[in-house]
Amino acid sequence: MKKLLCMVSLLSALISCKDETQPELSEGVWRGKLSVMEGEKLPFNFLVEREDDAYKMQIYNASEVIVVDEIELKGDSIRIHPPVFEGYISGTFTPERIDGDFRIESLDRVVPFEASFGETERFSTKKNADVNVSGIWETEFTPVDLEAYMGKGIFAQDGNKVTGTFRTTTGDYRYLEGVVTGDSLKLSAFDGAHAFLFTAQVTDSSLNGVFYSGNHSKETFVGKRNEGFELPPADSLTFLKKGYDKFSFSFPDIDGTMVSSEDERFKNKVVIVQILGSWCPNCLDETKFYVNYLRDHNLKNLEVVGLAFEYAKTKEGAIKSIERLKQRIGVNYPILLAQYGSSDKDMAQKKLPMLNRLLSYPTTIFIDKEGKVRHIHTGFNGPATGEKYIEFHKEFDTLLHELLSE
Repeated sequence: MKKLLCMVSLLSALISCKDETQPELSEGVWRGKLSVMEGEKLPFNFLVEREDDAYKMQIYNASEVIVVDEIELKGDSIRIHPPVFEGYISGTFTPERIDGDFRIESLDRVVPFEASFGETERFSTKKNADVNVSGIWETEFTPVDLEAYMGKGIFAQDGNKVTGTFRTTTGDYRYLEGVVTGDSLKLSAFDGAHAFLFTAQVTDSSLNGVFYSGNHSKETFVGKRNEGFELPPADSLTFLKKGYDKFSFSFPDIDGTMVSSEDERFKNKVVIVQILGSWCPNCLDETKFYVNYLRDHNLKNLEVVGLAFEYAKTKEGAIKSIERLKQRIGVNYPILLAQYGSSDKDMAQKKLPMLNRLLSYPTTIFIDKEGKVRHIHTGFNGPATGEKYIEFHKEFDTLLHELLSE
């Protein structure tokens, strides 16, 4: 009996030691895959590294590198939380495998996720490319639908590899990366908020494809080469309705203090009002631009204020999301909570009745020192758009200095 008790004690000790041993993730390149719709997989690559006792990750989309420093391991469970956004990946893991889901709780979205260590190809390329898609493509999304909208495809191809983006009147689809294999084009992006997959059959002059956004949305699109194609100017889409001579707002900041356009801080100053959502990648690109611009230019008589329209289900959740955006990006201007529970643009427009319509997050209003609206910019051309982003930077700088000099 005594011998049996000793054996039981030894076994218990061994099990206890085993439980205390934390499994490790293999360091190096992985390939993640999200299950979207119709059996399609959205791939992306990421690098796992370990510094001291903490893991870090780099998610790659073309030239974009997203650094993830919130990775929690407990036993064989893992939670990966990309910066800024609410969405996260959770599941179980072994040294060379992760299985779980990508979740955005406020939207009740769950997308199956898997990842394998050592897979360096984003998309497999079993065939050489039959065509080269480099150039400009005039693109129509949902072409047979009342909600049809235009896009501008901007691509560069090197062998099988393709990078680029689609611009639309409400913003761009950010950094897309993929391949042409045979006559098939595949592009993907995952940034912690949006999961985009584009597939298309291509010829030298046409695209015919499907755009998947996670596993909740699917759109068809057609495209044709058109090097001269341009979208409508971003400053012609949103404007003040007749009967209104100024843009006004009154919403609480994250501490609950009401902030109004009539406050003394805005008097006799140029004011930039940014309509955004903490969940919106294009808004993140714009916010980074403003943060960097304000840091590099010590401008007087200028105020920037954000009006956030959040889909978080509770006020507390919305404030937490705004705080996360401010902290992770270093936003030093106030972001007010304009709405929570929905990011619906029609609902948001009712909060801002002076606008003819709200087409896009972000939308930015430029107000001169006398309180007159001088410019309204719909959407944002982020760094993935290349020359268009540089053009925006120049136009922004010119407009701002013009208003400040008056």
